[in-house]
Amino acid sequence: MRLILFFLLLFTLSTYSQNNYPQDYFAPPLEVPLVLAGTFAELRSNHFHSGLDIKTQQREGLKVLASADGFVSRIKVSHYGYGKALYITHPNGYTTVYAHLQKFSPEIEAYVKKQQYTKESFEIELFPKAGDLLVTKGNMVAYSGNTGGSAGPHLHFEIRDKNEHPINPMLFGINVKDSTPPFVKAVYAYPIEKHSHVNHSNSKQKLRLIPLQNGDYTVENIEAYGKIGIGIITNDRQDHAPNKNGVDNIQTFFNGSKSYELDFSTFSFDETSHLNRLIDYQHYKEEKERIQKLFNDENPLSILKPSYNDGYLTIKDSTSSVFKIKVNDYKNNPSWITLEIKGVKNDSIKPETKKPTPYFIKADQNINLKEGKFSVDIYKDTFYDDFYMDFEVHNDTLILHDDILPVKKNISISYDVSNFSDTDKSKLYIANVLGYSKYPAYISSSLKGDLLTGRAKNLGTYALALDTIPPTISSKNVRDKQWISNYRFLKIKIDDTPSGISNYRATVNGKWILMEYDYKTKTLTHDFNDGIVTDTKNNLKLIVTDNVGNSSTFEILFYRK
Repeated sequence: MRLILFFLLLFTLSTYSQNNYPQDYFAPPLEVPLVLAGTFAELRSNHFHSGLDIKTQQREGLKVLASADGFVSRIKVSHYGYGKALYITHPNGYTTVYAHLQKFSPEIEAYVKKQQYTKESFEIELFPKAGDLLVTKGNMVAYSGNTGGSAGPHLHFEIRDKNEHPINPMLFGINVKDSTPPFVKAVYAYPIEKHSHVNHSNSKQKLRLIPLQNGDYTVENIEAYGKIGIGIITNDRQDHAPNKNGVDNIQTFFNGSKSYELDFSTFSFDETSHLNRLIDYQHYKEEKERIQKLFNDENPLSILKPSYNDGYLTIKDSTSSVFKIKVNDYKNNPSWITLEIKGVKNDSIKPETKKPTPYFIKADQNINLKEGKFSVDIYKDTFYDDFYMDFEVHNDTLILHDDILPVKKNISISYDVSNFSDTDKSKLYIANVLGYSKYPAYISSSLKGDLLTGRAKNLGTYALALDTIPPTISSKNVRDKQWISNYRFLKIKIDDTPSGISNYRATVNGKWILMEYDYKTKTLTHDFNDGIVTDTKNNLKLIVTDNVGNSSTFEILFYRK
């Protein structure tokens, strides 16, 4: 039977044509009622959420079921991100993803651990052959957990097409009860050109939002002129969860004609960082709120559908216009916002001006900035727009504008460390200086000769930092020379400031042992059921290294029968 399924999979993978989303093919991956903590394409930091976050009743260890027949095509175990993740490819060409898992089913767990011990690494990525790990719809493939970047126990579940594009699982009939329409928190208006204005101002304006008894909204009438854009803060809630989730579709209508649409059904991972262009990035950084722009300012996102005038409104003098916004959730519950606009030209309004600096950045050019010991390389198409950059150097600190503009590519920051001793050179790194953090945040840095280079993912303040402090290591549940015959787990706490943990290696009596690292609790855990520790007298040796090469060694003796 397994052989027949194997050949069926290979045949249908090559012949299936994706024209429609099958409605009864995929089953829910959990046995509990589906309640969501996060929805598809929800706005997250620097990306769209690529699946459904399914609540696991605040518990770990729930059975995770294969959503359909298929084979395990990829397994990834990492400290961050998805943590322990399983990918199952199905005969219809789609792949389902199950992430933040506690552990895999016994067969898959044994397969993974064998490879971890062979490679002597907890973090691992495997691509089993199509016939290695076959699964059947409804069978248990893993247990739910809280590994990786999860903020609490839940199952992250995805459906991807053959191009690895995630698709909203609800389009496949995965059902979640939701009769609650989206909630609208705020509406903003943006004068786009220097002679545009809204309510007698050339600056962004928060409009007075008025909830109506029927659940819709109206906005206090405004006066405007010229080219303007509208932005909205909105989210959705399911019936059985208070979480502020993403919406499914937003459309706008100007004087009865459709002018703009955002459709969150599917996207590509390659484009997801353009979310920072979709939102008002400066507002998000300053206020921690995501205003979604309802106009397309040259954003390449595929979720932006063809629109009239890119969603911008042109308001003429002595006119009356009606602008409507329709926000839909995944169950097609709508919320409507109505805005009446009176066209009033006012020539006395002064345009908002931006303070010029000596550094004018052209988005379509490579740029090198130098001052003191710092050198900054900005590659073309790093920014969306031209702008005046604040660029200052004070001793070992670099001010590279405020983090109020979205960045598409890494920025290279270099520092000449020729004045430092060879010993100190190896302990230096480039750091992002964050106001709320005691220690500057390490960014990936490398030393070549006398040039230390880091890759910055955003604008902000950076500094040269020195880390001579080795990691700390302490046992959580075992003392030196202790008998632990009844213990299943060995737990060790590790930590490092300021540069952070880079790697670790643990051995017992000279043999490498698998230790799982949970960065949230700073804990390494070994499961004695792995069967590696078989002697009575055991010497544990653990070496932990930070990001600049400082290392600490921890050794204890323990006994087991």
